[in-house]
Amino acid sequence: MADESRQSRMPSLQKDGIEEYCEAHTSPEPPYLVRVAARTIAEVPGARMMVGQLEGQFLAFLVHLARPAHVLEIGTFTGYSALAMAAALPPGGRITSLDIDPGHVAIAREHIAASPYADRIEVIEGPAIESLRSLPGPFDLVFIDADKGGYRRYYEDVLPKLSPHGAIVVDNVLWSGRVVDPTAEDNDTEAIRAFNDHVAADSRVVCVMLPVRDGVLLIRRR
Repeated sequence: MADESRQSRMPSLQKDGIEEYCEAHTSPEPPYLVRVAARTIAEVPGARMMVGQLEGQFLAFLVHLARPAHVLEIGTFTGYSALAMAAALPPGGRITSLDIDPGHVAIAREHIAASPYADRIEVIEGPAIESLRSLPGPFDLVFIDADKGGYRRYYEDVLPKLSPHGAIVVDNVLWSGRVVDPTAEDNDTEAIRAFNDHVAADSRVVCVMLPVRDGVLLIRRR
């Protein structure tokens, strides 16, 4: 018997130029984020890892809706996403951001210090798994955007530390479309596929995957 959910699936509406159109109709970046983006693109290898305007504003919108007291970010990179979220925090809200790369941490700390939100963000340098052991939570919002092979472990470590109405946001879950490319068999692609399958089958949570930029997975407890 054919899968009825597949039979009733809506056709894809995605077309070339959609992301650019979305960016053009999204509120612009403030100057401090423009500076982070420009320096990252000019100086940092792998600059495409930065979330950028569209996803940055998406994260800020989630923070505005959720009003989290404590945000955990796994994967600081150059600080763009932490700064985007910090602007939307409620009074007293804070962000703890984890990253293992000292070069990325140095750039992030420099831009955070020069921003209006230096008092809201703490960057901890070192392996995220080790840092997580010293962070008891609870976390109201967790943003995972680090090494792809570690996604499942990060997820399992932070899920028990979520506040009752907390949520996890995971980036790069479409991995430039390679998750649906049967010829893509590299380690990162396989790790993301396995992680996506694990969360989708996890009876402890409710999740929704969105095609925002490189794919964003939203997760909450049942």
